[in-house]
Amino acid sequence: MEKLLAQKKLTPRWYERFPRGVPVGIFTLTMAVTVLSVFAIERAEHERKTAQTQQVAQEIASGIERQSNVNVAYLRSSAALFATQQMVEGPLFRTFVRQLHLDGRYVGSDGIGWAMKFRRADVPVVEAIMRSGGVKDFTITSASDRRQSSVVPIMFVEPASERDKQVIGFDMFSNDRMRAAMQAAERSGQPTATGRVDLKYGPGAGSQPGFLVYMPVFSISPEGAGRNLRGYVYSSFNAQRFLESVTNAGQLEGAVVRLFDQDPGQPGKAARRLMAQTAPDQVSNRRVTRDIEIAAHRFLLEVEAPATPMLSSMSALTLLFGLLVATLLLVLARLLTQQAVEDRIALSWFEQQSSIRNSLTRELNHRVKNTLANVLSIISLTRRRSDSVPDFADSLEGRIRALSATHDLLTQSDWGTTPVAAVVHAEIAPYAQDEHRHLDIGGPDVELAPNDALSLGLAIHELATNAAKYGALSVESGCVKISWEMAGEDVARIEWAELGGPPINPEARRKRGFGTELIEKIVAHELRHPVDLKFAPEGVRCTLLIPVRRRADFAIRQGRPAA
Repeated sequence: MEKLLAQKKLTPRWYERFPRGVPVGIFTLTMAVTVLSVFAIERAEHERKTAQTQQVAQEIASGIERQSNVNVAYLRSSAALFATQQMVEGPLFRTFVRQLHLDGRYVGSDGIGWAMKFRRADVPVVEAIMRSGGVKDFTITSASDRRQSSVVPIMFVEPASERDKQVIGFDMFSNDRMRAAMQAAERSGQPTATGRVDLKYGPGAGSQPGFLVYMPVFSISPEGAGRNLRGYVYSSFNAQRFLESVTNAGQLEGAVVRLFDQDPGQPGKAARRLMAQTAPDQVSNRRVTRDIEIAAHRFLLEVEAPATPMLSSMSALTLLFGLLVATLLLVLARLLTQQAVEDRIALSWFEQQSSIRNSLTRELNHRVKNTLANVLSIISLTRRRSDSVPDFADSLEGRIRALSATHDLLTQSDWGTTPVAAVVHAEIAPYAQDEHRHLDIGGPDVELAPNDALSLGLAIHELATNAAKYGALSVESGCVKISWEMAGEDVARIEWAELGGPPINPEARRKRGFGTELIEKIVAHELRHPVDLKFAPEGVRCTLLIPVRRRADFAIRQGRPAA
């Protein structure tokens, strides 16, 4: 450090040769950065508002589709009920529809109606039946002078408002758009919406744009020859109220929402017919559109963001602050820059050395503590299950070797994550070299934390050792299958299955040990999941659940960024 400082004093710095030009250059550079920052802020603000507008459009589009799906579901349920009835009568219709309105979710609609289809020659008979049924002055009216062979008048409407009472008897088949939607619904058998239609709301009240959704009601002929169209269950929607039911002022934040009907027969903007909007028109360059399908008819949702001033308050503050900072840098640049750089170099070097030393100390303490704990547990378990000193020595040596093999893998990976396949192959390697051993090992690429890899290695070693002594690996016809898979986002399932080995007596096996205590106690404790170890007659089966953790959850040595 002293040598570096001495070298710096030998020759003057380049900025010392231009005492006036350097401050001016710093001022110019600072102002350029300020202007670029203002540009970036304005661009980010523009993108933020565009993204916000897109989000609003998506939320409103989702709300419209969700609400229309609810309404369509009501129409489907109504059609399913009326298809089972010989005659749709007023009391049945009113009772069913009022039950649908009990949950309060049928919003945005003027209600549900029933329109029966029959021949024009039967008009007098139907009028007489409806009048005798309590609908006074029931008369079938038409929207045009064109005569169709069939009529589809409105028979009942709920809720029975003054507006709805006036449409009773109106032949919807006489309206071109309504007739086209009804015919499409008859062909598809599905709910179908009309385009924009003018809905009447009483004498003197004029009309408002909206649309209707028809659901055909069929009855099966007694001979089974086919289905007969009896009529339509329909809902009428005031476009303005329907749009307002899925939006709120807090959600829009000044944006304008418009709903258009799209005519498939015309291209471009000529196909759009405005149905409703949430606010008066305004001029803005940020418009987001979404195609919406309601009951097999396409609508267009347009969301226009509110107009904004040329320069936002954040940009103005940034510009003023940049000017102030540039002025201050004219005075402080030569005094502070050199000292700050030298201090930063020294502090960064000392901090890096201290961080490395502390990390190594913590890592060493942690690894030694865990390893000694595992060794003590293995010694304690082996001592309780050994009948003689040689047996104790052999068992202990095998388990220590298993621990050592897994340690080698962890050392190769710098105590990072270790693949499950590497741990399994390392522990099963002594048995895989024999051509008479039948091993089936496979699974996806799963990485384990160091402590979890050690526990898995101990478990595989115990299972393999006992399989070689008593199980499937003790005979040539035996087979051991080791497979693993992800059982969730952060849990891996590893299964050990033995087949073709000698018959197993579960009680006798547990008395002999079979490493059950090590697997069910030590391994289960380390993995923090229970171990499912079964001694089935056809062979041992063991299922282990191992947590799959992120590196940040177990890594001790974490690099620090330079100061």
